[in-house]
Amino acid sequence: QVHLVESGGGLVQAGGSLSLSCAASGSGFSISTMDWFRQAPGKQREWVADISRGGRTNVADSVKGRFTISRDNAKNMGFLQMISLKPEDTAVYYCAARDSKRVTIYDMDYWGEGTLVTVSS
Repeated sequence: QVHLVESGGGLVQAGGSLSLSCAASGSGFSISTMDWFRQAPGKQREWVADISRGGRTNVADSVKGRFTISRDNAKNMGFLQMISLKPEDTAVYYCAARDSKRVTIYDMDYWGEGTLVTVSS
């Protein structure tokens, strides 16, 4: 069982930066792929980025070049560094963990409760 807790959300002006963290507890995190999703008001939850146990990363085209995902397996932590934020990045950001190679919301084994990021124009 893995318990995920996000932190680091808040209010930032357009063009600003935020760093999100995801603290994992319980066994199994080090063998899981970690993902970040986001859900804007009135929209479906969308995948943002993922990182494998070995550190291989993928990032959605909408945030490529602005968002960086990383993890520290020794500390059971995941991170999402966000720069050049835009109002359309406003959303609740969720970290998730999975053993599956598939990356839909239905394939996540564990979810955090989310942290709100608000980007003002």
